[in-house]
Amino acid sequence: MTLRISLLTREYPPTIYGGAGVHVAQLVPQLRKLCEVDVQCMGEPREGATAHAENFPPGANAALRVFGADLSMTAAIGDVDLVHSHTWYANLAGHLTGLMHDIPHVVSAHSLEPHRPWKAEQLGGGYKLSSWAERTAFEGAAAVIAVSAGMRDGVLDSYRNLDPDRVHVVRNGIDTDEFKPDEGTDVVTGLGVDLDKPSVVFVGRITRQKGLIHLVRAAEQLDPDTQLVLLAGAPDTPEIAQQIGDAFAHLQQSRGNVIWVEKMLPREQVRQVLSHATVFACPSVYEPLGIVNLEAMACETAVVASAVGGIPEVVVDGETGWLVPYDPAQADDPQYVAEFEAGLANKINSLTRDPSTAAAFGQAGRQRCIDEFSWSKIAAETVDVYQTAIDTYRSTN
Repeated sequence: MTLRISLLTREYPPTIYGGAGVHVAQLVPQLRKLCEVDVQCMGEPREGATAHAENFPPGANAALRVFGADLSMTAAIGDVDLVHSHTWYANLAGHLTGLMHDIPHVVSAHSLEPHRPWKAEQLGGGYKLSSWAERTAFEGAAAVIAVSAGMRDGVLDSYRNLDPDRVHVVRNGIDTDEFKPDEGTDVVTGLGVDLDKPSVVFVGRITRQKGLIHLVRAAEQLDPDTQLVLLAGAPDTPEIAQQIGDAFAHLQQSRGNVIWVEKMLPREQVRQVLSHATVFACPSVYEPLGIVNLEAMACETAVVASAVGGIPEVVVDGETGWLVPYDPAQADDPQYVAEFEAGLANKINSLTRDPSTAAAFGQAGRQRCIDEFSWSKIAAETVDVYQTAIDTYRSTN
C-alpha cells in the first residue's frame, strides 16, 4: 500500500523567502515519486497545496496568527499515515494532527528557536510562543530530521528529553540542473557589475543570523578593486535595517565598488550573479546547513564561510572554499568580532588575488554537490525516516 503523508509548511512556491522553503519546494516533487503527498501551507491560495491565511485572530501578535493558521491546517488534513512539519510555524499543526488522527508526527529541524534569541526583537512575546510550539512538537515527535550532523547535536543539546535514536540526519540538497554555471551576462551587467574586476557576492535576508554586518565591515579591508555585491532584502527589524544601511553608506563613501540590491531577485537571476562571482561569502553566525552555499558551489563559485553549524559539512576547507572560525559565545566581545571580520577579509582577498585557486575550488564545489547532495537521494532517506517513525509509533502506542 502506498504511503500517504501530509506535509505542513509555511512556505511553498511561489512564495519562498528562506532555506526551509527552498528545501520543501525541492523535496516535495521527489517525495511524490515515492508516496502520496498532501501539502498544507500558509498564505495566499496556490496550485499544488492547500493554503491557510495568517489572519486569525485579527490584529493579534504574529505568532498567535500563525497558531490560527495551524488550527486551520489541522482541521483540513484528511486520512493520511503520517504528518511531517517544517519549522515552528507548522510544528503546532503537526503535533495537533498527530494527536487528533493518532498518527506519527515527523519534524524537520531547519533551525532552533533556542539558538535564535534575537527573534524576540521580531516577535515580542510571540517568541515564547514559537519556542513553546517547537519544544512541544520536538518532544512529542516520533522522529526528528536534522538537516546536518551539527543540527542534530543542537537538537539534542536544546531538547534533552529527546531520545537520540529518534533524531536522524537527512541533509539539505541542491538541484544541480537548476543551479549550474550561467554564461549569460545581462543580469550582472544590468546590476552594474564590472566583469573585468573580481567580485564577492552575498545572497540572503537581512537578519542577525546571516551575519551581513560582519561582511560589510570586513569589506573595508578588501582590495580596492574588489566589488562587493549584496543581494539582500527583507530586514527583520527597523533596527537591523538601520545598522546595515549606516554601515553600507560608510563603506560606499570610504572605498566604493559596492552594489546593494535591496530585493530578492528571481532564482534564475541569482544563479547568473553567483556564476560570475569570484567568491561567495557566507558570514552567518548561525546556520543549520546553508542551502545558499550549495547554490553557489553548484554554480562553480568558491565559498568563504564562517565555520558554524552545518556549514563545515558543506564547504570543505581548502577544497571547495575557506572556512573562518566563529564562536557565537564571543559575539559580545568587540575584539573577537573584529578578528573574525579580519579573517573573512583575509580569506576573500586570498581568492580574489588568486583566480586559478578560486576556479579550482568552484569546480570541486560543483562536483561535491552532484556527488553528495542530490534531492532524489534525500527524498529516499526521508521516506526511510517515515517508515522508522511509523514502526516506532506503533510499538509505543
